[in-house]
Amino acid sequence: MSNKMTLDQFENALEDAGYISERDDRIALTAFLATELGKPLLVSGPAGVGKTEIAKVLSQVFGAPLIRLQCYEGLDETKALYEWNYQRQLIKIQMGREHLQEADLFSTEYLLPRPLLQALLSEERTVLLIDEIDKTDSEFEAFLFELLGEFQVTIPEMGTIKAKQRPIVVLTSNGERELSDGLKRRCIFLHVEPPSVNKEVRILRTKIPDLPERLAFEVARAVNVLRERLSLNKIPSVSETMDWAKALLVMGKTGLDPAWVDATLTLLLKSKDDVELFYREMGAERLLFEACKVAQGERQHGSKKQQS
Repeated sequence: MSNKMTLDQFENALEDAGYISERDDRIALTAFLATELGKPLLVSGPAGVGKTEIAKVLSQVFGAPLIRLQCYEGLDETKALYEWNYQRQLIKIQMGREHLQEADLFSTEYLLPRPLLQALLSEERTVLLIDEIDKTDSEFEAFLFELLGEFQVTIPEMGTIKAKQRPIVVLTSNGERELSDGLKRRCIFLHVEPPSVNKEVRILRTKIPDLPERLAFEVARAVNVLRERLSLNKIPSVSETMDWAKALLVMGKTGLDPAWVDATLTLLLKSKDDVELFYREMGAERLLFEACKVAQGERQHGSKKQQS
């Protein structure tokens, strides 16, 4: 699909690719502007809210291969950008000592591109995902400035390499540390929060077509309560909500009850501390009671909207 499309067409393309967004969350609008302006998109938010999924769905929408750089502590440019094929260089030296020039050893023939350079050298447009940039250090951030600002990199032995096709760049951050102003300045910023109940229901029913509507709403409301009312070390992600809904569906459930909340809780809460916090401060019956209150609030809100 061409990148010359209207916002409405872009939103429809996202939904066709299975990505659910709402006007209030501004995800579609911000991603649209980033692609239209040719700027990197920096997506922040808690783990599991769908930040990485934005890059994956952009890859589908634009028919562009996804190239992923998974960041981690200690990542440096040799792992992210390129390495030299030292074995081939050594063979070349042994074969032609007399007439060998330095330029013969430092050419694309001996270059091993890593994700960043792969995106720049690609003959077709790609989506470059730089995932969890906050796990790296400030030096690595500074190293990225040239790529993010000018879509080029400098290799000391070869000079400057410009992108053959400017990639769509998506960076994600879980907020483990504050990112530099220099990096933020080169990007369009988007913060993603956990989905609303209605949005999560739409996601569930899109991804799990057999899921009954009643169960989808009860699951989404219960997860909403866990995220909003408890100070969990790790809030349930959208994918964990889907796992929970699938498990309940497999067991033939059409609604939630305390016994099955207890039996399947560890599909949502993944640490001993969070499980203990749940039982200390809430418990299964209170969770369902609070979820019912969420439903009542939704009905009252809907009734007020109709009256207005």
